[in-house]
Amino acid sequence: MSYSALTRAVRPGVRLARGNSKEVFWVQLAEEFARSLQTMGVRYVFGIPGGPSIAFMDAIRRQGMEFILVSHEEAAGVMADVTGRLTGVPGVCHATFGPGATHLATGVGGALLDRSPLIAFTTEVRPEDLDRKVQMNIDHQALFRPLTKWTTRLTEDNLTETMTKAYQVATAEVTGPVHIGVPSNLDTAAAEPPEGGYRFEKSAGGDPSPVALEQAFSLMSKARRPIVALGLTAARRGCSAAIRRWIEKSRIPVVVTPMAKGVVPESHPCYAGALFHALSDRVADIYRQADLVIGLGYDPIEFNYEQWMPKVPLVHIDTSKADITPDYDVACEVVGDLVPALEYLNARTWPVYQWDMAEIGENRKKVMDGLFPASTGFTPSQAIAVLQEVLPGDGILTADVGAHLHLLGQLWRSGEPNKLLMTNGWSSMGWGLPAALGAKLSRPEKTVVCVTGDGGFLMNCGELMTARRYGINTVTVVLCDHSLSLIEVKQERKNVPAYATRLYKDDYFNAGSFLGVPVLRARDPGELKAALLSAFAANGPVIIEATVDGASYTDLIARSYK
Repeated sequence: MSYSALTRAVRPGVRLARGNSKEVFWVQLAEEFARSLQTMGVRYVFGIPGGPSIAFMDAIRRQGMEFILVSHEEAAGVMADVTGRLTGVPGVCHATFGPGATHLATGVGGALLDRSPLIAFTTEVRPEDLDRKVQMNIDHQALFRPLTKWTTRLTEDNLTETMTKAYQVATAEVTGPVHIGVPSNLDTAAAEPPEGGYRFEKSAGGDPSPVALEQAFSLMSKARRPIVALGLTAARRGCSAAIRRWIEKSRIPVVVTPMAKGVVPESHPCYAGALFHALSDRVADIYRQADLVIGLGYDPIEFNYEQWMPKVPLVHIDTSKADITPDYDVACEVVGDLVPALEYLNARTWPVYQWDMAEIGENRKKVMDGLFPASTGFTPSQAIAVLQEVLPGDGILTADVGAHLHLLGQLWRSGEPNKLLMTNGWSSMGWGLPAALGAKLSRPEKTVVCVTGDGGFLMNCGELMTARRYGINTVTVVLCDHSLSLIEVKQERKNVPAYATRLYKDDYFNAGSFLGVPVLRARDPGELKAALLSAFAANGPVIIEATVDGASYTDLIARSYK
């Protein structure tokens, strides 16, 4: 009998002598797998079980974690994504063979392009069946290779190595997902625990070049009107305090990508607005005057540099190299950890730049005022204003994809990072609702609201049953305007009639509950405020059907970014 076969033959917990000198204490592989997750700091595993994963699920339970049963595997990936964002510990999700894995892939892809640490594990066929015609069998490694930073298969002999590397890869810059295929015959396997236990350590980021920092400072000092563009890396790396100190010292105007909202508060005198989202063509009135762009923690996954910036030199300071077309001048790249880069910038003395801060304030006000166009109906902007008024200052808003996201990305005042959560790298409709559940489980003390459209709601509405099952008090505000409004705006601008965008007639829910979750109605600001206050006091999930006039989106969605 081979040594590998011998380990399968023993009961977990039995001591085996290996060779002549070492006595090994063997345990159930599933138990050791769960113990490794528990050691990482994982609290929840999101997914839908399969037969071969029963042993792993039971081990997860015995290790004090909770397996959260979802309605669709995509939602499991989204919940794990948000959990990873908010805690810094990789979110964990699971799916079974074939269709379970393909469903999960959408959520995992979101973690890749939205830069969230995540570990996905899927049940795979036995090694001897990989090339056979087997029910539900596809190559999971090929499926997840372009969607993850690393994908591998677990074996009886590589558990410690696999879990250690999975954590390191998921949490290393740029953070993202890894995938582990678990062959179905490992549910009865045994494993050897690591000597001294598990050690999960994040890789230290490399320091930026001092020469590059000096070059960047020289370029910034010589500029007359530089502008700072803050991106997703700046938000992820927890550098808000240092960035704010630098902005206070340098007095350089700031624009942000939507996922970086809150790094510099929207009320700051240097804040000029958000790129890409509603009325950013008016924000362009400021950054169009710049003679130098400073991309600080700028990840182009949300919005490529060349789509908005004027033809001026670029100083790029980030954990990754700049991604920009060759016809732009990358005058300096500072690649490395943002913390020492900001320490350097904060230690410098800065010139007085030729910006008119009053003009920046006036333009900021012009943008914000323009987000409330005259209307006789109940507009999405009015609905968002009510929500901003009522949601506690430390509350969390998750924003689904759609026309309303463009509005939220400019209008919402975050104040701090991670108070407005969105997908703007992957941009999958249906993201907002499961994201809210992940946020509430990660931050149970916070009030959590999802804003979605009537189109996006349909894509993952089954997760309301998940919220109901676990008593998760999230509020889902569905902005109902009967159509896929963002597509209609784009059709109109192409002089194409609205087609295949109308969703329904009459009322959306036509009932006081949906999947057993209460539905409250709001047709004006007063009704919405009352509904929100009632929903916040509930013990479980609540839906608010907010009937709005989506006609204003036509004038709010930016027409040009330059």
